[in-house]
Amino acid sequence: MNKTVNINLANTLFHIDDEAYNKLRRYLESIKRSFSGTAGSEEIISDIEARVAELFLEKMENERQVITQKEVDAVINIMGQPEDYMVDEDIFEDEPRKTQTQTTRRTKKLYRDIEQKYIGGVCSGLEHYLGIDALWLRLGFILLTIFSGFGLIAYILLWILVPEAATTSQKLDMSGEPINISNIERKVKEGFDDVADKVKNVDYEKVGNKVKSGSKTFFDTIGDIIMFFFKIFGKFIGILLIIIGASTLIGLFIAMFTVGLSNAISIPGVDFYEIIGTTNVPVWLMSILIFFTVGIPFFFLMYLGLKILVTNLKSIGNIAKFSLLGLWLISMGTLFALGVRQAAEFANVGSVNNRENIFIENATDTLLVKMRGSELEFNMDDVHFGRMRFTYDDNDKRILISDDVDVKVRKAEDDAFSINVRKDSHGNTTLNARERAKTISYGYEVAGSTIFLDDFLTTPPSSKARNQEITSTIYIPEGTFIKFEESARGHIGRGIKNDQDYYRSSIVGHLWTMGDDGELKCQDCPEEPESDETENGGSIIIDKDGVNIDIKDQNDEFQMKLNEDGISIKAGDTNN
Repeated sequence: MNKTVNINLANTLFHIDDEAYNKLRRYLESIKRSFSGTAGSEEIISDIEARVAELFLEKMENERQVITQKEVDAVINIMGQPEDYMVDEDIFEDEPRKTQTQTTRRTKKLYRDIEQKYIGGVCSGLEHYLGIDALWLRLGFILLTIFSGFGLIAYILLWILVPEAATTSQKLDMSGEPINISNIERKVKEGFDDVADKVKNVDYEKVGNKVKSGSKTFFDTIGDIIMFFFKIFGKFIGILLIIIGASTLIGLFIAMFTVGLSNAISIPGVDFYEIIGTTNVPVWLMSILIFFTVGIPFFFLMYLGLKILVTNLKSIGNIAKFSLLGLWLISMGTLFALGVRQAAEFANVGSVNNRENIFIENATDTLLVKMRGSELEFNMDDVHFGRMRFTYDDNDKRILISDDVDVKVRKAEDDAFSINVRKDSHGNTTLNARERAKTISYGYEVAGSTIFLDDFLTTPPSSKARNQEITSTIYIPEGTFIKFEESARGHIGRGIKNDQDYYRSSIVGHLWTMGDDGELKCQDCPEEPESDETENGGSIIIDKDGVNIDIKDQNDEFQMKLNEDGISIKAGDTNN
């Protein structure tokens, strides 16, 4: 059992056991002594500590992990032994005398090289990353800007999204060099040498003029302005994401909580689910699945907004992230499977026919067809799926009701009157659809020469809404007079042949007789006018070519007036 301590390494807090801490402390102190008196030693030590902290973070599996000697040894192996810098060997007696420093080249990372920049350092950074001379890259951006404008957009995006190589570690990452003590020292010294050369060769007069004109270049100022506006825009996007995510989660939570009270209060949405659902999944479980499926993406949307606004926001951890992802995938997959099962319920159609002979007291009388209204018998709920909705029968038993009822008329093969009631329904198989169709209840009544047909059908709630419908076909002998009352207007089915080519709803109200060819013959339909001639012998012809007005008597006059009441046309003597 080892004692642990907390250390602050490059502004990062680590938990480290006592033995590992002592070894790391001796290691860093020996490095400091090796660089004592060296130009830029403070920057070298700072970069080394930053690199050590970065390596520790890479090796930690979670924030509570304690750094042990194993992690310290691995970091020392990467950074290099103090013996390489002529450090007192007594300090690291337990270390190998000669350990080869790791020299394997690292994978390059994309940074903006601000030391070689002209505008934002994008092309010089791409030179390190791609190995292509920055001159050709700059020419490429210029050509893309001239011919398509994409070059400028791409450059600005890279300028905003790609970080600049500010620290020594980032500069080594940019070139793909190992970040160890040797390279950090070399890079820092190169920087000091460059500064020294510039100081020796500087034109102080020019520097004075630059200082007078301003300390920043034009492009730096433009870049700062662009970055300022993008930061404001980013904050606005972050606030928007938080509002959208939070409001959606609150709404989903309230909806889920409300559904849990569905047994205590009447909720229209639950009734709708009861009408269409056939998966037998409880509504509360379905609401939870929907909550996770919709809510988890919006939670991460809200979390992204918080990350944009709060730069040092603590991460929720990989365990929480992967747990939420797994929960979302499970919920999404379950809903998809239930959706496929639900869609299968409408894949097949099953029908049941019931044909009966009917007795008409006086076959020579006109056969009247009337509909009996459901609104006179039931109080229906507002919730509906298509034409199906809930209601209650005389015994206060809940049932489903629909007005999907069609009426047709056909010529009988003999002199007998009959009616065929066809019940249709959908299901996942034809047999299942037929069984559901058998549960449909529908009635009619014959009184004298009048047929009363229900304008509704009913079925038990267990059958659900599966496009149940009724088609009543009345078979009448040739020569029978028939008339559809106004109540039947919305229920006349397709395919009724008539000599007037009337649309099905226009059949209502007229007297018809069944012809020998199975076509209805109208007995009281108005005749078409034989000509378009006016009383004065003229004519008005309106066709695709326009309006043609013909006045037979050239001595007659014609007057046409257009006002707010419409068009007034008068032929003849306009003085009268």
